[in-house]
Amino acid sequence: MLLKMNEVQNNMPNKIQSEMRIAILDDYQACVRTLDAYQLIQDRDVTIFHDSVRDEGLLEERLKDFQVLVVIRERTPLSARLLERLPKLRLISAAGLFPNCIDRDACNRLGIDTVDGGGSGAPTAELCWALILASRRNLVQEANALRAGLWQQSLGRGLRGQTLGIWGYGRVGRQVARYGQAFGMDVRVWGSDRARAQALADGHVPYEGRRELFAGSDVLSLHLKLVADTIGIVTPADLALMKTDALLVNTARAELIAPGALAAALGRGRPGFAAIDVFESEPAGTASSALIALSNVLATPHIGFVERENYEAYYHAAFSHVLRLMGG
Repeated sequence: MLLKMNEVQNNMPNKIQSEMRIAILDDYQACVRTLDAYQLIQDRDVTIFHDSVRDEGLLEERLKDFQVLVVIRERTPLSARLLERLPKLRLISAAGLFPNCIDRDACNRLGIDTVDGGGSGAPTAELCWALILASRRNLVQEANALRAGLWQQSLGRGLRGQTLGIWGYGRVGRQVARYGQAFGMDVRVWGSDRARAQALADGHVPYEGRRELFAGSDVLSLHLKLVADTIGIVTPADLALMKTDALLVNTARAELIAPGALAAALGRGRPGFAAIDVFESEPAGTASSALIALSNVLATPHIGFVERENYEAYYHAAFSHVLRLMGG
């Protein structure tokens, strides 16, 4: 009798494994199946959704039969109320850092495991620098003009000798600082006491204060984490201090800037130009269209982390977590 009970127990993981359904959310580019990492779970019961749904009623209907969700960034919010209506859910595995828009406290309370993976930040730092170069040399405008049969329509601006201001000196900010140094810029940093101390140790002079950051930077790049204390931390008054030929770059989070403040500031000419890769609502809709349409804005659709090698690392970690839960 005991032997038979053990046989039943030993068969339980296989039963759970065979019945477990996996949903991969928000695969905008329909690229997940093309990744080498996907081979880890290709033989499992996997459903991939390519669109983004925000309505909780529709999400409940879509997700109610899945035990595992694989999510990426903040593309699909999962509130406590919604999570309570997904009784089969056992694991949320994040590709990259765990999104702030998913109620992790509710997951803990409901017995839903949550796991995430890190990342080097290199793809975002590279995209940030690409935006800086493209903005200062008017690359998009000149390329489009050339296609239209025009030649040399503007005067670009160089970076050597200019001041690069960085607010937030974490893994991305530090990489961008090194790029600036390589291009001969005067790199200045503002942030927490710890950030400024680290910047000084790395050979960069910290700004004396926030006012100097905005008033003194020729190029100002935001690299703060989005937490409760940093929402709207960049105010209209801050932007009004910037030079008329300054460039503001935001590859971090749109919510760092007070709602509507950037479009209004650009309309007044301080700063003179902005390069952005992030929006308050993504995919960017009508609320962002006015900002995107401005002639002194270079906007990209949150592609800072959207790079094949980065996706391979993100999804390999996410799928490995899933397999561990499934006993694979």
